[in-house]
Amino acid sequence: MEVILWLTDTIMPSDQECLQCGRCCEKWGWGQKGVIEDLIPWLKERRLDILQHVSVTFLGGKRCRGSDIAVEDLSVPVRIDYWVDTDGRKLTCCPFFYRAEDGKVYCKIHTAKPKICTGFTPWNEGIRDYALNCPACRNSAP
Repeated sequence: MEVILWLTDTIMPSDQECLQCGRCCEKWGWGQKGVIEDLIPWLKERRLDILQHVSVTFLGGKRCRGSDIAVEDLSVPVRIDYWVDTDGRKLTCCPFFYRAEDGKVYCKIHTAKPKICTGFTPWNEGIRDYALNCPACRNSAP
């Protein structure tokens, strides 16, 4: 039997269910490189809550926040960075990370998460030292 994983939207065996401990997000949920495919829907939907935390660098070194660009600007970016504060400084944690009172971690932008997040599964990444610390990995990566 397979289940849909709420936290990452990937399919995984039922004995490999994410426990929403947040270790993935705490360790890798910041300082990631972005992709144009994430920005296009955020721009079209005017997701300023997300775009204000994105830095885009263009040829010649011009840098701006994602909230200050248009879809037409995306033909020339050199680099896209997740996550920055509103002054463009890199954050040391994901601004959308939320730990509830029950101890579980939730993503405040779950339905619009970037590809780097939706595609990450520690049990498939081959990061053995990390996977061994993931409670969903049951002490070994499958």
